[in-house]
Amino acid sequence: MATKVMMEALSPTMEEGRLVKWVKNVGDAVKNGDTIAEVETDKAIMEMVARGDGIMRAHLIEEGQTSPIGAIIGVIAAADEDISAIAGGHAPAEAPSEQPKDVPASELPAPPVEAHEHKHPPVGTATHAPEAVPGGPVRSSPLARRIAAERGVNLQAIQGTGPGGRVIKRDIEQAASTTPAAAPVAAAPRLSASVPPSATTTALQIEGEFKDVALTQMRKTIARRLGESIGPIPTFFLTSEIDMTNVGKLREQMMAVGDAFKVSVNDIVIKAVAIALTRHPEVNAHWMGDSIRYFSAAHVGMAVATDDGLIVPVIRDAHLKGLGAIGKEARELAKRARERKLQPSEFTGGTFSVSNLGMFGIDQFTAIINPPEAAILAVGATETKPVWENGEFVPRQKMRVTMSCDHRIIDGAVGAKFLQTLRQLLEAPMMMLY
Repeated sequence: MATKVMMEALSPTMEEGRLVKWVKNVGDAVKNGDTIAEVETDKAIMEMVARGDGIMRAHLIEEGQTSPIGAIIGVIAAADEDISAIAGGHAPAEAPSEQPKDVPASELPAPPVEAHEHKHPPVGTATHAPEAVPGGPVRSSPLARRIAAERGVNLQAIQGTGPGGRVIKRDIEQAASTTPAAAPVAAAPRLSASVPPSATTTALQIEGEFKDVALTQMRKTIARRLGESIGPIPTFFLTSEIDMTNVGKLREQMMAVGDAFKVSVNDIVIKAVAIALTRHPEVNAHWMGDSIRYFSAAHVGMAVATDDGLIVPVIRDAHLKGLGAIGKEARELAKRARERKLQPSEFTGGTFSVSNLGMFGIDQFTAIINPPEAAILAVGATETKPVWENGEFVPRQKMRVTMSCDHRIIDGAVGAKFLQTLRQLLEAPMMMLY
């Protein structure tokens, strides 16, 4: 019996997924549990596994396309099984090398519809490709244009096999495999280009007046969740300056022992936040709409910047872990976050978040609350300041923190007491070792 390959909810907040790669090609044998595709969720790139045995008979979307949760994106079935009822108007894809070279493009099987294509008549209805205007724009999909630009393929020289003569991904790949890469054809300057983002992009290159970059699943989720936060949440801010001189001395002592005790300022802040949360559970809370949920354990999220946006891995039970353990876990989580390899359990369930921009020289800022959490702490840079002590100025390390508070959960005095405890812990960090 045929198995429908559906876009699955691979993270708790995922609403749609972008197919990054088909691991199993059409014609490949598939066993239940095999990895068949890689999918970009709103947080990471996850593996999708098969839910049945058979042959990968059809790909209903191409790499780079997005589908909503529950949409059928492929078919696994026996080699001789009729899958037309599942595939609908999508004919099973064929490898370019298996297509007879002398068959006209108009007689080839209809390829899968690409994202953002216009609707086309059912298979069997006569269609006519519009005549191309010499030197004019070529009808092509965004994915095909990107691949053509990367491989130096001239779109003007390609006969499209997509709906209405549109040039699609398969046409570009076939042309690139049979002809040497050509220099881009001189043309009028383009005002914009729609270019899918890359997880490895570190600097945005813009040619022409501007460039439109398609949203990643992560950026879509960031936009939606921040919209949920800054609008309806009544937020107030509390700022405190903390003496970090003793934290600096503690770090030096720990690092002198060995790499196993290597910790950052942010690691120590996370530990202090976790202890303060256990002493002020009214801050360690979620807004549930018709109730407030208070937590006994401190699961502290740490904001990590990636090329695609911000993600918040969670250090669970941070109040029970030593500084060395927090430092090691924080480094591992940050690394996997930037590689888009976090599992859903590693970025959900936080009860409070910390965002640190001090390493960028930012003295002070305000962060946006990550719903349904009650607050977030924005950590600025540590800098040396002269402080008047015992009749003279002495250098002290000072750091500013600002807590954004959801006023539906936290009152001003409650937030102030939490920051007071946090300051005491950081100014006398040896208390955190007991």
